Amino acid sequence: MGDRTRKDALFAEFAAVGKVLGNPGRLELLDLLSQGPRSVESLAEAAGLGMSTCSAHLQTLREAGLVESRRDGKRVYYSLAGNDVAGLWDHLRRVAQSHRPHTELARRAYLGPEDTAAVDTDELLRRLVSGDVVILDVRPGTEFAAGHLPGAINVPLEELAGRIGELPRDHEIVAYCRGRYCVLAHDAVRLLTAEGLDASRAADGVLEWRIAGVRIETGAA
Repeated sequence: MGDRTRKDALFAEFAAVGKVLGNPGRLELLDLLSQGPRSVESLAEAAGLGMSTCSAHLQTLREAGLVESRRDGKRVYYSLAGNDVAGLWDHLRRVAQSHRPHTELARRAYLGPEDTAAVDTDELLRRLVSGDVVILDVRPGTEFAAGHLPGAINVPLEELAGRIGELPRDHEIVAYCRGRYCVLAHDAVRLLTAEGLDASRAADGVLEWRIAGVRIETGAA
């Protein structure tokens, strides 16, 4: 029979990770870091947080062992401690959607109506190899540089309306973004189809592809 005190100490370690995850702001930071390393300033801006609040959240995540930090000159950059952390975040979302009815309602409210066609990862990779599709990454340029599908072109969503003329009209366009719960690709496809282009979105995104071991390239466009 095990020692109760030692068992309690072990479960306290597990609980420490669970406690850290119990904050929406910290979860969004994990979601952003699943795209690749980012500076504190960049994370604060993307998450809509003040610098002090963002730094405090990141420190809490670091103390729990979920993220790592490095200094480059005057800036501090953070990254996930491993792909298993990305997997934990992904699994948490799946469990919530499977067992909490309001999660699905919130997902639909955020992503909008199911009015965009989705392409699963296997089919997307097949089309990528065949070269008969344009892969469009609609995330910010910093996220594209941190990791993207080979051959993808980057047109951030906020620039898309003014750059539609750069996209070919004789090829299907498949837009992707951060993952299953990212609205950027949905909005991009709505915009493209309204302009008469043949467009669909990837069912998955960079988070799921990193976990699955799909080849991801780095570097700016």
